[in-house]
Amino acid sequence: MKGYCDNIEKLTVANEDFRQVLYTGAHLQLVLMTLQPGEEIGEEVHEDRDQFFRIEEGSGEVRIDGVANAVEDDFAVIVPAGARHNVINTGATPLRLYTIYGPPEHKDGVIHKTKEQADRDHENDEWTGETTEKG
Repeated sequence: MKGYCDNIEKLTVANEDFRQVLYTGAHLQLVLMTLQPGEEIGEEVHEDRDQFFRIEEGSGEVRIDGVANAVEDDFAVIVPAGARHNVINTGATPLRLYTIYGPPEHKDGVIHKTKEQADRDHENDEWTGETTEKG
C-alpha cells in the first residue's frame, strides 16, 4: 500500500475547486474544499460518519446542531456522526479547508469545480467502496 503523504497546507491554499477528493482509504477520506465568499456547503447530516475540518485560509462559521462557531486560519472542527452541520464562508476572501471523513463519503478522485456541480452530482458521487489504493 502506498498511503498518502504531501504538503496539505500548500495543496489546500492552492485549491480552486469546491471539492477535490485527494485520497480514499477503506476507513477515511481526505478532501480539499474552497468556498467562495457567501458560499456554504449546505446543511447536512452524516448519520454514519464523523467529519474533521481544518481551516487553512479565510474566515467563516461552522454550525453544529444549531450552534454557530466562528472559524479562521488554523482552526480545527470535529462534527460527530448524526450532528446537523453546515460550513459557511462569512469572509470577503475564499475559505480554504480540508476535511477528513471517516468512513469515506465521496467516490475516490471526485472533483467538483463548483458547488452547483457538486449539488447536481450529489447522488452520483457517493462512495462505492473503491479506494485510492485500488486505483
